[in-house]
Amino acid sequence: MTTEELKKEIISLKNKKNAVILGHYYQIDEIQSLSDYIGDSLALAQEAQRTDAPIIVFCGVHFMAETAKILNPSRKVLLPDVNASCSLAESCSGEDLREFKKQHPDHIVVSYVNCSAEVKAESDLICTSGNAEKLINSLPKDQKIIFAPDKNLGGYINRQTGRNMLLWNGVCTVHDALEAESILKLKSQNPDAPVVAHPECNSAVLAVSEFIGSTKAMLGYIKSSDKKKFIVATESGILYEMKKNNPDKEFISVPSGDSCACTDCAYMKMNTLEKLYKCLRDEQPEIILDNDLIERAARPIVRMLDMSRDLGLIK
Repeated sequence: MTTEELKKEIISLKNKKNAVILGHYYQIDEIQSLSDYIGDSLALAQEAQRTDAPIIVFCGVHFMAETAKILNPSRKVLLPDVNASCSLAESCSGEDLREFKKQHPDHIVVSYVNCSAEVKAESDLICTSGNAEKLINSLPKDQKIIFAPDKNLGGYINRQTGRNMLLWNGVCTVHDALEAESILKLKSQNPDAPVVAHPECNSAVLAVSEFIGSTKAMLGYIKSSDKKKFIVATESGILYEMKKNNPDKEFISVPSGDSCACTDCAYMKMNTLEKLYKCLRDEQPEIILDNDLIERAARPIVRMLDMSRDLGLIK
């Protein structure tokens, strides 16, 4: 089938089966254009809760589809490519975290939402890049904390809050590969362009950035700014939404090394229109999680949501 034929078939199947398509900001443009909702992983999983769709198709990576299943246990959750993993999630297994906790029994575990269901189940609290600083600040100052699995985000939160959290040694290889040197070069060529960066980037990159925030926060900053050009230090898929919301502005993606002028997550790009079509047609691959795992993984997410409401971060 041609691209247009695939799109028509996907829309037809979605309507026929009353399915909802969730598209992460880092998906290919064609998938984002077909998605009912675009956002980051947790926001999308929550969006699914607000629908009555019996089938949720999560166009993202595996841990994101797991989160959708955890928050929507009675729904069928599909992932176009079941092998779409995540370097950050892969850096920390539930078993490894259990052993690490035994070595630090006086610590609680705060885990970034970008982790597997098993890691969530071993955690006391989940956070996002958007709420991590405020959640950590709300915990007692003398509370010892293990922060998993992203050492870059954890290091950033340590610097922002003055904490000394014990950091799991994991990174998003896409964000961690970005270099301050490349940004400074772009900055010298575009002196009026502020640098916006995701806190999953390494500390050197964050040190030369004018704005640091989650994907949602970056989008908000750019929309409200009177600047016309931006240097973007995150996965290149976000440019689709940035350009859509700001057609009069220019975006420069920070290169990942000398050989590429883009920053793509290979896992995110594993989902294609053809796989999305087959996923809807066959209702496979399906995310299946044990009920006990769902229950244990949901607790720290619910705690995060409750704390976020108490702090006025969400309604």
